[in-house]
Amino acid sequence: MNEQRILEELISLLESAGVTIRNESLGGSGGGLCTVKGQRIFFVDTQAQAVDVAALCAEALPKIMDIEKIYIKPEVRQFIENHAENKKDFGGKSGAKR
Repeated sequence: MNEQRILEELISLLESAGVTIRNESLGGSGGGLCTVKGQRIFFVDTQAQAVDVAALCAEALPKIMDIEKIYIKPEVRQFIENHAENKKDFGGKSGAKR
């Protein structure tokens, strides 16, 4: 499964959790999850690479839903798990900077 397809699956999961998806030109930073007036919004940076946006989606999903209790395609789940492991290694609770 390529990065674009993984991104589409991750965005679908965010939407199923009630997150509003907004496509905006943000300079290539990737976007991310935020809450505005109680509404969760995930900004997709239309100038960013699909893999960068997918990584941000993978970070956001476990924050808003218990991913162990829902079906996620194996390739997508592996992407989330791999990203979560990398996040712990590079800036999680250890305080290391990227």
